Amino acid sequence: MLPSSKLGLQQQLQKLQELRLASNKINQATKEDFGFLSNTSLGLLDLSSNPLQKFMPGCFHAIGYLHTLTLENIQLSPNLAETLCSELSGTGIRTLMLRNSHLSRISKTTFRGLQKTNLTVLDLSKNDLSVIENYAFATVPHLEYLSLEENHIANLTPQTFSGLSNVKFLNVRKSLGGTKHSTIEDFSFQPLKNLENLIMDENSFSGITEHMFFGLISLKYLSLCRCSIGLKTITNTTFSSLTDSPLISINLTESGISELRSGAFSQLKHLKVLEVGRNNIDQDLTGDVFKGLDNIEVIYISYNKRLTLTSDSFRFVPSLQRLLMRKLAMTNLDLSPSPFRALQNLTVLDVSNNNIANIQENIFDGLLNLKILNLEHNNLARFWKSANPGGPVLFLKGLRGLNIIRLSYNGLDEIPLAAFKGLSQLKQLELQSNMLNLLRPSLFEDQVSLTVLNLQKNLITTVEKYVFGPLFKTIEHLYMGFNPFDCTCESISFFVNWLNSTKANVSRLRLDYICNTPSKYHGISVMEFDNAPCKDSAPFRLLFILTASTVLVILVVVMAIHLQGWRIQFYWNVSVNRILGFRDIDNIKEHLIYDGYIINAKKDTKWVNRNLIPLEKNGTQFLKFCFEERDLDVGVSELEAIVNSMQSSRKVIFVVTHHLLKDPWCRRFKVHHALYQAIEQSRDSIILIFIDDIPDYKLHQTLRLRRGMFKSNCILDWPAQNERLNAFYQKLKVALGSSNRAG
Repeated sequence: MLPSSKLGLQQQLQKLQELRLASNKINQATKEDFGFLSNTSLGLLDLSSNPLQKFMPGCFHAIGYLHTLTLENIQLSPNLAETLCSELSGTGIRTLMLRNSHLSRISKTTFRGLQKTNLTVLDLSKNDLSVIENYAFATVPHLEYLSLEENHIANLTPQTFSGLSNVKFLNVRKSLGGTKHSTIEDFSFQPLKNLENLIMDENSFSGITEHMFFGLISLKYLSLCRCSIGLKTITNTTFSSLTDSPLISINLTESGISELRSGAFSQLKHLKVLEVGRNNIDQDLTGDVFKGLDNIEVIYISYNKRLTLTSDSFRFVPSLQRLLMRKLAMTNLDLSPSPFRALQNLTVLDVSNNNIANIQENIFDGLLNLKILNLEHNNLARFWKSANPGGPVLFLKGLRGLNIIRLSYNGLDEIPLAAFKGLSQLKQLELQSNMLNLLRPSLFEDQVSLTVLNLQKNLITTVEKYVFGPLFKTIEHLYMGFNPFDCTCESISFFVNWLNSTKANVSRLRLDYICNTPSKYHGISVMEFDNAPCKDSAPFRLLFILTASTVLVILVVVMAIHLQGWRIQFYWNVSVNRILGFRDIDNIKEHLIYDGYIINAKKDTKWVNRNLIPLEKNGTQFLKFCFEERDLDVGVSELEAIVNSMQSSRKVIFVVTHHLLKDPWCRRFKVHHALYQAIEQSRDSIILIFIDDIPDYKLHQTLRLRRGMFKSNCILDWPAQNERLNAFYQKLKVALGSSNRAG
């Protein structure tokens, strides 16, 4: 800890540019202390965090040339500050940093000593400054940068900034108000003729008056972010005092705005960037709101209460390039004509987090220059379903210049073949956290420039060459972790070979890319999959493809003539899976937890509780059922819990009623997965309990099941007479204990 800044007796360090003496015990600055610097041109002298109490005559003149003086974190009284400025008079000082120097008041004489300098930068932030006398800055006419950030200035008058006609940057962030509103009088900023950037964030004052900003004829950037000024409604007179300003950017983020009136910004004809996000705006967005913004390029209006678009919302802003409309409760984009039709220059559009549930196929027509489209966190799943009335809604068609599209968190479980047709310039495609399983061949055939693909957290089991092969030629960053990969030769051999040879970045490969099936590889990294046996299967694979194709043609003919093709298709799939080497589930018992997984409609829950669940406790044979209302895993998604529980059950029990046939969740997912699991693992693991009299043709139409697909002892009818219940329960126990081997 140095007690003095005196580091020598003779002139030395001629080429010294910076001298930092901060955080010492220097209590005074004298001419003798700095005598050794008389022949230097010092760019920076830092005396911060010292207990300075005196500035002796000639102390700074002893330095050959001083450009910047930093005196932060010191106790600088008004008298000591005046002495400091007097000692700097006549020096080459250009920058004076007095941050956190406890200077609570500035008078007319505080900076008088700086009149004979060319000071251009003055930092007075964090000083608890409360009073600035009129004409206090009149003695620093060359000032260009002034920071008054984080003070407690009570009042600004037309004379506060008098003499600062050369200032270009003024920062008064968090300096006005505190426990009460500050007062900004009309014409307070008028002396600042050359001011270009005005930062007024996080202040509290009485409001924007008619002439508050009058005289700022050079202002280009104005920020009123997070201000408490009661600015609930913006009208066409709110910013009338900026009519003569060449303002190109205004930031009104988090300012409590609830409404934008017609022509709200019509006075700001040069404006290019408008930020009104994170407010409480709740209104229908008519075109008149943005009327007069002929040069606007960016509108940020995200995170407001509610915004409803109309077909004319953007008719007055054809110059717009970036439109950010995230989280506005804007659920409907089924508008014709499209509200975006006038935005021919638009390059970025963000309508994410809006829960959009209605969208028009032509909504993005004409946006030929659009590069980035953000649609994540919406509800677009049904629009790409083949079962959608009228077919899939191809809302991306025509966006040939698109580089980035984000479709994550949309519940997508199907992608139509033409969804990305024509998007040849696409470089980044994000589809993570959806429900995608099977992707169609040639889906990505037009994506010849794709470098980033994100398919994390889907239900993808197979990475096939004819789907991903062309895509992987250009990929530089791949994200496909957290998918239930099926680690078999047919499903993942190509993917493992590619991972072993690619130079692309595949992050967290050994942690996030985990095998789900078969049980031999369950829970291990795909990189540990033994790919060697797959290399000799090429002739067999070709033979299998030819044979399967021939059989498929025969099945179609048989189905058309006899309507019995389902029998052959079922046993054919079982045979194929045996040929490919799937292990019999009967030989793998260590992962089975339940005797039966019960699938029932919600309206049949009471029946299950009354007639099946008691079997777990009654009788000599111990049974354990997986009942969704009681046993699904906590902490994982419902889909994942259902899949895991089904795989951990020896049998899958269907409680067949009219309610089950109408239950969309059972029909679309549970039945499909149970049948898929049975076929994939060569398991005869399904038991049907008929409570209602369901014809076979109706069972096939709704659930794609027929009685003939299962063993006769696995098809049970609920008895009408109570005396037959014991016989029914005995048959159920026999069915539960029967072999799972299909054949």
